[in-house]
Amino acid sequence: MPSLRALPAFHDNYIWMLADTGARTALVVDPGAAQPVLDALERDGLTLSALLLTHHHADHIGGVAELASQFPGATIFAPHDERIPLAHRRVAHGDAAQIDSPVARFEVLEVHGHTRSHIAYYGEGLLFCGDTLFSLGCGRLFEGTPAQMLASLDRLAALPGNTQVCCGHEYTLANATFALTVEPDNAALLTRTAHARAQRARGEPTLPARLADECAANPFLRVDAIPDAQIPWSAQANRSRREDRFAALRTAKDNFRA
Repeated sequence: MPSLRALPAFHDNYIWMLADTGARTALVVDPGAAQPVLDALERDGLTLSALLLTHHHADHIGGVAELASQFPGATIFAPHDERIPLAHRRVAHGDAAQIDSPVARFEVLEVHGHTRSHIAYYGEGLLFCGDTLFSLGCGRLFEGTPAQMLASLDRLAALPGNTQVCCGHEYTLANATFALTVEPDNAALLTRTAHARAQRARGEPTLPARLADECAANPFLRVDAIPDAQIPWSAQANRSRREDRFAALRTAKDNFRA
């Protein structure tokens, strides 16, 4: 049975690895740096068989060229985006990434908003969502609109509740600080925050997170549940529109200082 690992990189990135120690193969998701992957492969005597890329930002693809040169047989899956120069298979919504070893199949989901071509990979009970969905938060809108990001988050929230959410960054506690200003009495949020604090105190990742827990605690997945009085509205907002509710939350988070 393949095992999931979060490989820390840079200040707060995670490179996700799914490894089959019996077959001695592994795939990785969003290798922003090559060295953490190379170290993990060498430590366990693994060969890299595939790379899954969610979007073009350097902290998610910066290690691809070196890994491809050392493992030329590894298949690189990437969205249709010319800013990602190395790819064997360009994939879009509804496509599948099939890997022979470790044996895995992932459905490709379009989750635009953070960037114009961002995708996610869902399968094997796992969701590799890059910088679209974070634990207790979501990605900034660098290239997309609030409506696009909300549609992307709706798509992810509709997945089975036991899905393990594998985000690209360790942002849980920072996101919790903002989320608690919106829903200070949300019991699920308070429980998730306490658990995350204990995990970090032990030096553990707060990820993966269970999707059902996120739907209960993450304000960006609770656009329809948060009372109007608790949303930090802008003067121009149309309170009857879901995308305006989401946009008000996202703008407030952008401007938030703990």
